[in-house]
Amino acid sequence: MPFDQSFTAERPKVPAGLPPVLHLFVAGCLCFAVAVLMPVPALYFGFAICGGILVVTAGFVGVALKLDQRAAHRLRAMAHTIIAHDTGIGFVTDGTGLIRYANAGAHDRFGATEGTGLAQVLGAMLANPYSVLSQIIAQAGPTGAKTEDIVTRGGHFRLRLLIMGEACQIWWLDDLSVAGRAGRARPQPATFPMLTVGPSGQVIQMNESFRKLVGPSFRTLEDVFDELPLRSGQPQVLRGLQGRKDVVLAITEGSDETRDIYVLPGAPISATPPMFEPGWDAIENLPVPLMKIAPDGVLLATNREARQLLNIGATRGRHVADVLDGPGRPINDWLGEALAGQAGHVSQFLHGRGDKQDTFVQVTLNTAGSPDDLHVIAVLNDITELKTLEAQFVQSQKMQAIGQLAGGVAHDFNNLLTAISGHCELLLCNHDEHDRDYSDLIQIHQNTNRAASLVGQLLAFSRKQTLQPEALDLRDTLSDLTHLLNRLVGEKVSLKLEHDNQLARIKADKRQLEQVLMNLVVNARDAMQGAGEIRVVTKNTHLKTALHRDRATVPPGDYVLVKVIDEGHGIPSDKLEKIFEPFVTTKRVGEGTGLGLSTAYGIVKQSGGYIFVDSEVGVGATFSLLFPSHTPTEEVAEPVAPVASLPIKTSADGVVLLVEDEAPVRAFAARALRLRGYTVLEADCAEAALELLENAELHIDIFVTDVIMPGQDGPTWVRKALLQRPQTRVVFVSGYPEDAFDDGQPEVLGAAFLPKPFSLKALTDTVQEQLQGSPTLEQA
Repeated sequence: MPFDQSFTAERPKVPAGLPPVLHLFVAGCLCFAVAVLMPVPALYFGFAICGGILVVTAGFVGVALKLDQRAAHRLRAMAHTIIAHDTGIGFVTDGTGLIRYANAGAHDRFGATEGTGLAQVLGAMLANPYSVLSQIIAQAGPTGAKTEDIVTRGGHFRLRLLIMGEACQIWWLDDLSVAGRAGRARPQPATFPMLTVGPSGQVIQMNESFRKLVGPSFRTLEDVFDELPLRSGQPQVLRGLQGRKDVVLAITEGSDETRDIYVLPGAPISATPPMFEPGWDAIENLPVPLMKIAPDGVLLATNREARQLLNIGATRGRHVADVLDGPGRPINDWLGEALAGQAGHVSQFLHGRGDKQDTFVQVTLNTAGSPDDLHVIAVLNDITELKTLEAQFVQSQKMQAIGQLAGGVAHDFNNLLTAISGHCELLLCNHDEHDRDYSDLIQIHQNTNRAASLVGQLLAFSRKQTLQPEALDLRDTLSDLTHLLNRLVGEKVSLKLEHDNQLARIKADKRQLEQVLMNLVVNARDAMQGAGEIRVVTKNTHLKTALHRDRATVPPGDYVLVKVIDEGHGIPSDKLEKIFEPFVTTKRVGEGTGLGLSTAYGIVKQSGGYIFVDSEVGVGATFSLLFPSHTPTEEVAEPVAPVASLPIKTSADGVVLLVEDEAPVRAFAARALRLRGYTVLEADCAEAALELLENAELHIDIFVTDVIMPGQDGPTWVRKALLQRPQTRVVFVSGYPEDAFDDGQPEVLGAAFLPKPFSLKALTDTVQEQLQGSPTLEQA
């Protein structure tokens, strides 16, 4: 531990570990700032999660540094107590040699020295103070003591060092200019009782305070203390003039194999049971949580940091299982493997018990001791914050996986439903209402539509449903829903609507938004058990700064706030954070699936909004929806004469290249187009379509293609085909929403989009509108 000369000039202004913490925090804030500017949800959430991890990591590192600083502060406070009333010269320094405290004797000799390097203070006495002090520290070891006699022209001095930790050292300076020539005299007097003993325990000298405590009639340590050997920092029983007394000792070793033993003020053993045993006291104040464990799992000792981490008191005699949950198997088996060398240095992540059940610790076992006294030293590390981050990350991955699964299932179902409903329509073309099979076909068609609605809910949950956003006035939307909502809530529940007179418009899918509002109102009705008042409040709100809540960040700006307030039983706190997860419900078994709020969450998020919930058990719940205000662009356009759209023909002509990998869907679409009069060429993949187009003499009027296919997707092969046939019209068909297959490439201008499942009429009308160039067609 070399003496650092760089600290002799002035005290450092910034702790050594603070700049990295600031760097992490600033990096996290920059990630948040970049996330706000990201238009793509995936990038937004990616930067936001990265920023959160950096900020939390900065906090975790900062807390660890604070804990280290507190541990060092506690050691220095103990050192202050040791030398505060010593009439000699005493200093307390940190690990770099900077003086943190000087007692009255040091002030009388050197003046104010706090904040100055010890080597600088002793520079007037020593020719090379840095070398001398570094040598003493090296000989003392990491937690030892050392005494060094120094003879200079200025006199005879003795430097004594007691190292209490990496950040705490006690230095005594004894002037032996007169007493040193007399032999073995020690500085007198001292407030703390002190005696000097030789290597065999014989008493060489004691001060007046010690004589008053035990009397003069003793020669060895055995005459004074009940148990030997003595250990620095360990409670001992001293036989004094007033009887046995519990004391704490501080021992410094001299260079001539003598020892100075100080009796320190401390709590009696009867008041504070020993938390450590002989040999353990050297690491009691270390800022690392440690436990000494017997082979049978009994705790032999713990240091202060371990007890504070686990929030426990006396631990001697307790079992490891009393303070930590096991590693998924018997703890004794785990300890046996460590003692046998089969699991050395393998960490286990355990959970705190008792009062600290929310604590997670990483435990690493190391064998120690002689073969006759083999035991295990456990090193603990607080990983509570890391476990919290891990749980949040796992939850986000789970939700992402469920969303991908729902989207994939919905895509496959849309293909099936398109084939079923399409062929059903083909049959209906040949049956009128008087046919005996007509009602059965109608039932098939209606149930297919119901199935399509359920698929829409799955897509809403995964936030991949096909939305048709439009500018909405929520007052009109709720007014249209009032009759239906009143019927849903029943006669004993009153529904009250409160609107802002200047309510701004929002842009959303009206049908999906109605589903969200109905779901929230029905949940409020169920929570009130059929009686009470439900309030639906709408108003404008402006956020001057970003709103951070529930791991979501709402950017500043103008919003329309919708609140659905009930007087029900409320939502328990343990379910409040998970209320928007799928299959989580507060209703009884059979009364709810737990998909309603997750679907509402998906619809709101895909609409660019935010949804939050506040609840108090026994009072009620409030669901708050925030939608960005929509301001339509006002463009002054010259009046133009209305253009009459061309009527849809009952028969048409033209050549259609139909590309669809699902054979049932392709069969239905081909028959539907041929019934209208089109010539249809079929291909089951993009490669087959491009191969057909290699024939330059083949005339194609329009491409009708699925988007998601094995091999090349729809937009990719269409871009290649349009290079040679730029005038060909395009219709994209998909079970995903239109913006779900944005591949970052230039869009196909003039292409139409037809969502699955589609009807016979929707398909043929879309193709005809594209061929006729209808101005009402929604362009991709």
